[in-house]
Amino acid sequence: MKRRALIQSIALLPAVSLLGNFAQAAETDPARTPTVKMLDKDHEQWREQVSAEAYDVLFEENTERPGSSPLNHEEREGTYICAACYLPLFESSNKFDSGTGWPSFTQPIAGHMATKRDFKLILPRTEYHCARCEGHQGHVFDDGPPPRGERWCNNGLALKFIVAGETLPPLRS
Repeated sequence: MKRRALIQSIALLPAVSLLGNFAQAAETDPARTPTVKMLDKDHEQWREQVSAEAYDVLFEENTERPGSSPLNHEEREGTYICAACYLPLFESSNKFDSGTGWPSFTQPIAGHMATKRDFKLILPRTEYHCARCEGHQGHVFDDGPPPRGERWCNNGLALKFIVAGETLPPLRS
């Protein structure tokens, strides 16, 4: 039995090496390097400021049902902000229809997201969250359109949309 485990471990080495390269690339990408000051606020304190459904997504890292967000069909110009702290996260010019049932973007506003490795579905994924309040937003995949080839797949409940020309709300503290 020990021999089988050794052979399986050796077989996984190339995959682990590739994952390390992907993680290193993510760390050097300015879009994934936070530039905003993180809030010193416990996740539980957000319960009073967001809906129960939004809390489940933002701070319990749940995922909304595909196709359930009205933001899937939002086509106006504007800014998508974090539903918890109101930090601007995406510009509408970077939104595209990925056909997945979730609002998808080619890139976030640089410095406003942080990423981490997620192994919830066994295979590693890159989870991203608001750099200010740590609210879970979604996952980034490498099957997006050129030039970056990324799909930032977001939970609609984790966002609010502000139409271009309207004043962005002040950041929550």
